[in-house]
Amino acid sequence: MTHTPHELAEEFPEQAEQMATLRQSDNHFAKLSDSYHTVNRAIHRAETDVEPTSDDNMQKMRRERLALKDEIAAYLREKA
Repeated sequence: MTHTPHELAEEFPEQAEQMATLRQSDNHFAKLSDSYHTVNRAIHRAETDVEPTSDDNMQKMRRERLALKDEIAAYLREKA
């Protein structure tokens, strides 16, 4: 299995413990995290041609991932 880049633990290494705690205790954060994970895996599958997609869809997924990452970053700052 290949390494999937852009996992949340890599994106926010200093908050890994906080994220693990929030995933267990905060439904909103768990949903954000799950959504990020889902779109990140879809992007990885498309980039590695496991599930090819159009350029337009790839850009849409990347924008969605970035928006989720921004929302997660803001949520982590708020809960710190």
